[in-house]
Amino acid sequence: MSRRGTKQRMLDSAVLLLRERGAAGVTVDAVLAHSGAPRGSVYHHFPGGRNEMVLGAIRQAGDYIATMVRESAEAEGGARQMVDRLVAFWKRALTKTDFRAGCPVAAVAMDSRDLVPDAGDVVRDIFAQWQAGLAGAFEESGFAAPRAQRLATLVVSAIEGAIILCRAHRDLGPLDDVLTEIAPLLERRD
Repeated sequence: MSRRGTKQRMLDSAVLLLRERGAAGVTVDAVLAHSGAPRGSVYHHFPGGRNEMVLGAIRQAGDYIATMVRESAEAEGGARQMVDRLVAFWKRALTKTDFRAGCPVAAVAMDSRDLVPDAGDVVRDIFAQWQAGLAGAFEESGFAAPRAQRLATLVVSAIEGAIILCRAHRDLGPLDDVLTEIAPLLERRD
């Protein structure tokens, strides 16, 4: 397989391991075992070792969600449909992994301070990017900028919290509850 292919397999494996095990569970050996990549490829693709690999995986996951937010915002339907799409994505992801895998960015936010240098800055930037994307979409749907910012914070916080509860209860109900309670807020523009 090509170098790019090997690197991508390793990043994909690191993302999945982050989702399932958190930063502590992403070791070079675990990524190699999951991806099937040869040991020498680690330092070829990630000269900074494990930390560089984890940071790359976090960025990849963050970019994926940011792209989903942007594409949902550009699709017809407005703020409510954008949030519907995000909730639907997480419901599929949780179901597909039998509730084993949550958000890799949140996982790193919770346990990375000592494990992955610079992860705090990367996680902050990713959450800020998601919030800015949502806030921009809310503004385009007619919300005033300060309210759009608050709604973006609420949506990210509520969905991330619901993902954790879904995993704990092995049930999609918390995401449904969040959507039910947030939906009316996305209809009012005052």
